[in-house]
Amino acid sequence: MSKDRLILVCNDDGVTAPGIQALTEVAKDFGKVVVVAPDKPQSGMGHAITINATLRIHEHVSGDDNVQIFSTSGTPVDCIKLAVNEILDRKPDLVISGINHGSNASVNVIYSGTMSAAMEGCLEHIPSIGFSLEDFSIDADFSTSQLVAKKVIHQVLENGLENGVCLNVNIPKADASTFAGIKVCRQADANWEEEFEKRTDPHGRNYYWLTGKFVNRDEGTDTDVWALKNNFASVVPVQYDLTAHSTLAQLSTYEFNS
Repeated sequence: MSKDRLILVCNDDGVTAPGIQALTEVAKDFGKVVVVAPDKPQSGMGHAITINATLRIHEHVSGDDNVQIFSTSGTPVDCIKLAVNEILDRKPDLVISGINHGSNASVNVIYSGTMSAAMEGCLEHIPSIGFSLEDFSIDADFSTSQLVAKKVIHQVLENGLENGVCLNVNIPKADASTFAGIKVCRQADANWEEEFEKRTDPHGRNYYWLTGKFVNRDEGTDTDVWALKNNFASVVPVQYDLTAHSTLAQLSTYEFNS
């Protein structure tokens, strides 16, 4: 452990979630840890920020001299912004987010508050990683996830990340006997087919409940969805530059100004 290294930990499940506690235990092996996380669940918030309400910060007693814990009233991205600009006295050496309760593979990365926290760290030019476990249970076993997190964090600290890129790491629901290893992947071409259940409240007013199913139409064996299905942890490099570079040449032939 480097005593001079500062690691910022965040999530979207809330400061008391078992997943962030598991990730904090891993982070302690690599340096001083500051946890800044939402004071309530913020799943599916994506890259939302708070602009129409006040933001509050509350410090918690951690019981560990190497760990400081703060909760905020904002989104996961708010947490990173507040940490970098208000809570910390310098930029952290690493941002890690999670361990999320549930997969953030494929298109889920777009909606994920966990991954948006990592992406915000990336925007601040800080090496950043998001971790998610393919298990929504509050009693989920995070031992395999902790093993994966320790290996990925070590490699990132040793080798660094390209500027503008962070890592989306997803871990299967597998124990030591069935876990197949860590695989570098691409994001699967898959999506949610949503449905809205129309219901009626006791006052006779209609409301809607989002449901749906995840559909993977990608048959590749190099994707994050394939990896999870085959008990591999997937490591996908993601970037905040959303430009479709492969389309620039084609668009340049369009006669927009004619």
